[in-house]
Amino acid sequence: MSTRTRAAAEASPPQAGAPPDVRLIQLRKSYGEIVAVAGVDLDIARGEFFTLLGPSGSGKTTTLRLIAGFELPDAGRVELGGADVTGTPPYQRDVNTVFQDYALFPHMSVGENVAYGLKVKGVRRAERERRVREALRMVRLEGYERRRPAQLSGGQRQRVALARSIANSPRVLLLDEPLGALDLKLRQEMQIELKSMQKELGFTFVYVTHDQEEALTMSDRIAVFNHGRIEQVASPADLYEHPETEFVAGFVGVSNLVDRDGRRFTIRPEKIHMAVEDATSRDGVEYETGRIRDVVYAGMVTRYIVELDRGGELTVVRQNLETSSQEALDERGRRVRLEWRPEHTFTIEPHREETEG
Repeated sequence: MSTRTRAAAEASPPQAGAPPDVRLIQLRKSYGEIVAVAGVDLDIARGEFFTLLGPSGSGKTTTLRLIAGFELPDAGRVELGGADVTGTPPYQRDVNTVFQDYALFPHMSVGENVAYGLKVKGVRRAERERRVREALRMVRLEGYERRRPAQLSGGQRQRVALARSIANSPRVLLLDEPLGALDLKLRQEMQIELKSMQKELGFTFVYVTHDQEEALTMSDRIAVFNHGRIEQVASPADLYEHPETEFVAGFVGVSNLVDRDGRRFTIRPEKIHMAVEDATSRDGVEYETGRIRDVVYAGMVTRYIVELDRGGELTVVRQNLETSSQEALDERGRRVRLEWRPEHTFTIEPHREETEG
């Protein structure tokens, strides 16, 4: 099946009761005494852009490697499209992996690199050439077939690695921090391109990153990993607006943790209104008073660190619509009143501790 035909088929709504493209059932993996993946359950639907997000050592990359077959679990199952592939070698799984270091063959041309997997599979030459052309078109590298990887920029080499995986028309494309080696501007451009490409192809993308902004930008859903477990699975908006645990609130974006009347809740800095101390109170809001301890001018926004009169501190973010850097910095030391609406706060649970051995 051609890339375009496969994409159209994958983009079609799944039949009722169709199994997820990826299902992980009580997946576990340890390295000696280190528990890398501690009983992960996860369903990833057909055509999703699904991101595994977490800090280094959280288990996200090991989970990806278990899906790919590069590692075997100590317990649990990996299913692809309803089929148990737990003991199946990587080359027999309908997945392809894109790595951060590109893994291109330096002695081969771009066209040969993209065609390599097809050649190994025994795809005929005419079909290989057609699929290579189509894959290179998808990544905007038409006409680059004869160039060598050394003649390309980092962003172009990453596109070649993507084209090589796309040409194989996998059920699932696994991406292990593929943009990590790129500079900020190019990384942001590639984020948009990747999401657009995924929509056009209709493949299921499983993406690993530690970059919260990257995950929020591209994903349909995100699983936040911490110490080998999943803390929360949600859409980007739900994850940001409704973090369920202290870890998620602190790791995804910036969040204030507030303890009041025996309740612990989180509120995002941009949801707090900062006014002069003696401002008239607005109806239906909660508030605290304090003094601006520090000011961080960051171009488009300014962050204000406010020491509260009752103890603790809150971070407030304001857009610099009409404020110069000096005007923002001059706010240091000023007394203020911080207000927020109750509906912008969310009760959270403490860190989820490992309860199983």
